[in-house]
Amino acid sequence: MAAIDTIAELGYGNASFARIAKRAGISSTRLISYHFDDKAELVRAVVGAVLAEAADYMGKRLRAGGTRPELLATYIESNLEFIAEHPTAIRAVNEIAANARADDGTSLVRLEDVDDPVSRLATLFREGQEAGDFRPFDPVVMAVTLRAAIDAAAARPDLDPHAYAAELVALFSLATRKDPS
Repeated sequence: MAAIDTIAELGYGNASFARIAKRAGISSTRLISYHFDDKAELVRAVVGAVLAEAADYMGKRLRAGGTRPELLATYIESNLEFIAEHPTAIRAVNEIAANARADDGTSLVRLEDVDDPVSRLATLFREGQEAGDFRPFDPVVMAVTLRAAIDAAAARPDLDPHAYAAELVALFSLATRKDPS
């Protein structure tokens, strides 16, 4: 998508309809403005499309099931694989999240409104605790910590995603397991 490429390369502030149209190989911005009232609507669509693709990518693996510790490992691995395989889309989403602001200064796209991975992870941790798979801990704190560790990988393209995933799986397996011995 031309909007993703333009935002990832030039940044949110420099990604105008004209530049997106040029990258898309169209001579006028009318086609873009026909589908999107303004840049805010366009960037919300970009974020929604990338997050939907990530959810589909990860969901296929997560639906295979397994124990809660296995699901946790699958979540980490599939999320980091998606980040590694879609660096331009991830860069664009991060650029939008960091810089796209409404006139009043609020973020145009709040990722937690579009997709709340912290709540889903907290539920996984809570269910794992109830089933006896995980030790007692604050599920929200663990979920926020895991999301921060995964999101940090997007800012470090020099990391080996498979090695990073293996380390995070080991780290969070040790941090959550019922029997720490």
